This record gives sequence, C-alpha cells and structure tokens, in this order.
Amino acid sequence: MNVVAVVAQMLVRLAGVILVILGLLFWTGNALNLVPLHIWTGFVLVLAFWVLAIGAGLAGLGAGRVLLAILWGVFVVYFGLTHGQILPGSAHWVIEVLHLAVGLVTVGLGERLGALIKAARSRGVQA
Repeated sequence: MNVVAVVAQMLVRLAGVILVILGLLFWTGNALNLVPLHIWTGFVLVLAFWVLAIGAGLAGLGAGRVLLAILWGVFVVYFGLTHGQILPGSAHWVIEVLHLAVGLVTVGLGERLGALIKAARSRGVQA
C-alpha cells in the first residue's frame, strides 16, 4: 500500500473519531461553538475518502467502485450540510441518527477501500 493511501486511510480514521466525539458533544448540547470544526473535519473525511477511491482506481479495482465512492462522498457532503433542515421538530433525532450512520458508513467504506488497495498492491508485487 503506497504512502498516499496509508495517509488517507489514517486521516479517515482520525477524522471519524474527531467527528463522533464532536457529534456526541453536540447531541448533549455542549461545545456548539465547535460546529464549524465539525464541518471542516467532515470535509477532511470526504477528501481523504476520495483519495482512497482514486487510489482504488489506480490499483485496478474498477471504475464502478471509484464512481460509486465519489458519488457517496458528494452525498455525504450534501447531507452533512443540509441535515439540520430536514425533518425539523421533535422527530429531528431520526435525521441525527442517520447523520451519524452516514458518517460511520463512510469511515467503514474508507477502511474497506484501504484494505482492497493493500490487497491489490500485494498481488501486483507478487505477480
């Protein structure tokens, strides 16, 4: 696995942890002044995820997988920036749970892309 993919995967992990911690603080009504940091960290997560997607393409893992990952990243950014306006009121907690789930899925997909890149590179070296 090349250095760029390793760094991107570590950024996905780090951003994921930071985002969950900040999200839990916000859920409890604390540290609301850190919402801009949460947003920027979300951008870092998606950018690192996209780097992994491109790395997957360069490792020969298929254009479909790359395109799907790019589109997922676009959805994550859009949903992250607009989730506060969806289903306002007492049922908004449903959207907050979905927001958390989307973030966790993104981290999981980043982990999967990293593992696939590593496996593809290992096969390429052995061939």
